[in-house]
Amino acid sequence: MVEELVAAGVTVGSLGVVYAMAAARVVKQYERGVVLRLGKLQRSVRGPGLTMIVPGVDRLRKVNMQIVTMPVPAQDGITRDNVTVRVDAVIYFKVVDAADAVVQVEDYRFAVSQMAQTSLRSIIGKSDLDDLLSNREKLNQGLELMIDSPAIGWGVQIDRVEIKDVSLPETMKRSMARQAEADRERRARVINADAELQASKKLAEAAHEMSEEPAALQLRLLQTVVAVAAEKNSTLVLPFPVELLRFLERAQQALPQQPQQPQGQPVSRPGKSGTEMPAADAPVPVDPAKLPESGAEEAETGAPGHPARARTGQD
Repeated sequence: MVEELVAAGVTVGSLGVVYAMAAARVVKQYERGVVLRLGKLQRSVRGPGLTMIVPGVDRLRKVNMQIVTMPVPAQDGITRDNVTVRVDAVIYFKVVDAADAVVQVEDYRFAVSQMAQTSLRSIIGKSDLDDLLSNREKLNQGLELMIDSPAIGWGVQIDRVEIKDVSLPETMKRSMARQAEADRERRARVINADAELQASKKLAEAAHEMSEEPAALQLRLLQTVVAVAAEKNSTLVLPFPVELLRFLERAQQALPQQPQQPQGQPVSRPGKSGTEMPAADAPVPVDPAKLPESGAEEAETGAPGHPARARTGQD
């Protein structure tokens, strides 16, 4: 009899140990346990630690409550200003209601991923290229709101959404580089022009001051010579006053100009004795008395080689 009782006790104890091992569950600190009893949700969510369920009747599903970092695959799209871009992002979310995450959606991770991809494509089509490149904070907030609206019913809270990279075509990159270079060149020219304007105003004020005090110009010239000589150069630069050049120019303009002789008329030149000399083209008178006999005879008879004409009228 005693042996039968002992055997029955051992059997009951073994069954109890087996039941306890089958019913015992351990929920970690970052997890919550959702119990489905015969397919019906038990509203009491099991906290971290050791918990017991009915083997064969209850089914415990553990839900991770940590923040999940999920990369969003790169999405191709066309911006509002008709530029083809490729954008990828990253999303941070966590489960705030374990029961809704189990009951309301089949796979909340997959659902959040698909919602993030569709929202990213939608935000690309509504934005300009400049907003994608420079105004990402506003786009991140809009993308977060678009994903968080349906995720609330899934027991999921979107913590943060970040656009990681925006890939542009090579032609667009070259165009943007040329635009940036032209803009920098324009700003450089504007700055140089502004500097020239300010310098011209200061130089005009300095010239006005020096015109009232002529000695100031001479002192400035001496300072220039000292500045050049301080470099220990072998060449000494002496500034030439501009006023002297202007004086010489005025003096040259004041000189009377000689009248020009008309062409085709003989010009007489004064000789050594003070008499006027005939021009080169004018005929020179010849005195027969001063010529030799042959010369006188030619002068009387005319040009050489022609027969002489009688001055008395005889044959």
